[in-house]
Amino acid sequence: MYVYILKCNDNSYYTGVTNNIERRLAEHESGYNETCYTYKRRPVQLVFFETFPTPMSAIRFEKQVKRWTRAKKEALIERNWQRLHELAKCLNNTTHENYRSPFDSAQGDKGDSAQGDPSS
Repeated sequence: MYVYILKCNDNSYYTGVTNNIERRLAEHESGYNETCYTYKRRPVQLVFFETFPTPMSAIRFEKQVKRWTRAKKEALIERNWQRLHELAKCLNNTTHENYRSPFDSAQGDKGDSAQGDPSS
């Protein structure tokens, strides 16, 4: 199974999954399906493909990539793993790096020691 990315003539990207990359590319290029996203965006250029051992793993990756930003797709196309890693970081206030659990500190109220003072 293959996950592939096409660059369309309008500079957009199309991500798909197939079991036959040559046949599927020919279908996109010929305009086989008038309702396909790429039909009015031909010619298309294959810019990325990856093989997967099972249909489910390919479909899972295809769905993931379809949710990605253009920048992340371009990092994948370029196989720029460092850039892809940077773009994958969550930068909003809800990121796990900004989350402070109320249990992060073992200090008690009014400056009790971290171990807890049995005499208090």
